[in-house]
Amino acid sequence: MVFLGVDWAEEHHDACLLDEQGKVLGRARVANSLEGVSRIHALVADHSDEPNAVVVGIETDRGLLVQALLAAGYQIYAINPLAVDRYRDRHSVSGAKSDAGDAKVLADLVRTDRDNHRPVAGDSQQVALGSRSPGLGPHASASGQSATEHSARVLSSCPGGLQR
Repeated sequence: MVFLGVDWAEEHHDACLLDEQGKVLGRARVANSLEGVSRIHALVADHSDEPNAVVVGIETDRGLLVQALLAAGYQIYAINPLAVDRYRDRHSVSGAKSDAGDAKVLADLVRTDRDNHRPVAGDSQQVALGSRSPGLGPHASASGQSATEHSARVLSSCPGGLQR
C-alpha cells in the first residue's frame, strides 16, 4: 500500500508519496491540468500496480484531479484544511506552512489516521469505467482493462498525447 498526499491549489498541486513506514517514495509539483494528472499517475505507477492499494489524502472532494484519481480506482479521503493545520501543528514545532510540506502531512495523515476521516464517494464504477461484466475482478472493465490501464488510455487519447 502507498499513501499519496496532494496539496491542492488553483494553479498547481504538490504531491508526496509515502510507503507504509512513512518513507518518502517521491514528490512532484504538477500543473492543475490533464498533464499534471498524468504525472501523478506516473509517480504512483512507479510504486504500485494495484489502484486499490493507493490511498490519497487531499483537501477537496471535487475537481478534475479528484475525479481522475477516483476513476483510477484510488481510495480518496477529503481532509478538512483545519484538520491538516492541526495535524501539522502536532508534528512540527515551527508550524510553518509549505505546499510540499502539506502534501507530506496529508500523505502521513491518511497513512496513520484515515479511519478518522471520510472517504470521497465518487460516481459508481459503472459510470466511471463503463459497464462491467459480472464475474470480472473489482478493477476490470468489460474489456478486461484495470482502472489504471483505462485511465492511461483515456489520458493518452487527449490532445497532445498525454502519457501516464
